Amino acid sequence: MWQVGDVRITKIIEFEMPPIEGPDFIFPDATAARMREIPWLTPAYVDDGRLKFSFHALVVETPTMVILVDTCFGNDKKRGIDMDKINTPFLHNLAAAGYPAERIDRVVCTHLHIDHVGWNTRLLEGRWVPTFPNARYLIAKTEYAHWSQQQHDAMHVQVFEDSVAPVWQAGLVDLVDLDHELCREVRLHPTPGHTAGHVSVAIDSGPQRAMITGDFVHHPFQLAHPDWSARIDHDPQLSTATRQSEFSRLADDNVLVIGTHFCDPTAGYVLRDQQVFRFSTCEPTRGMT
Repeated sequence: MWQVGDVRITKIIEFEMPPIEGPDFIFPDATAARMREIPWLTPAYVDDGRLKFSFHALVVETPTMVILVDTCFGNDKKRGIDMDKINTPFLHNLAAAGYPAERIDRVVCTHLHIDHVGWNTRLLEGRWVPTFPNARYLIAKTEYAHWSQQQHDAMHVQVFEDSVAPVWQAGLVDLVDLDHELCREVRLHPTPGHTAGHVSVAIDSGPQRAMITGDFVHHPFQLAHPDWSARIDHDPQLSTATRQSEFSRLADDNVLVIGTHFCDPTAGYVLRDQQVFRFSTCEPTRGMT
């Protein structure tokens, strides 16, 4: 949990992956040997050269609304991979943190990949129904247009059908601009490249600011190597340019950065490190100092 002015941000973990080597996943450049060359990554984010990842959602509670940012994989979804029909206590953990499904006012999808939309829906009597019945689901217009029309990615066709289409059909989706303002303290911030209409979430309350990254950065090693893109980036050159410009801005503006896939410590500050950057972590509940 982090406090940013009048805004409280709470991490709800779906699960954490065992440490993995980059080439076995989606980062062809992130070999174990190269990870050992970045000493500040160990032990928090790298174990013997292997990458650590977390899959979690973030609840942003402002004085006027409760916002859930990204909804992980979700239960019971047929995926044909290691995440096939998983069963986690995510909704129980969300409620235990003080946020039962009915309390969520907005669901923000930073993008429509498999691990960011799963809990948009849940299985009820053989049908996919909206998990958060009182919420408006916010999706960038560009992002929705891309995934609603594409047919070449069979997995994400299925993801769209079971995790996006049902909330659209229920009339709960708002298609918004890349810089949409949710309330006085929270707005979307365009961070293109990973997907066609990728956004991050900017929080500004009094003198304090924070950003929830989404996947414009997947892992802290990308601060040291902004040019190391993921295989699944829609436009690797654009995602690299986004990381370079965003890291520079975040370092200059002293913004609390909350990584959507960063394991503990999940939040911290971007610092300049010669020609690149590094991550300086902070403890939960302390917020910005």
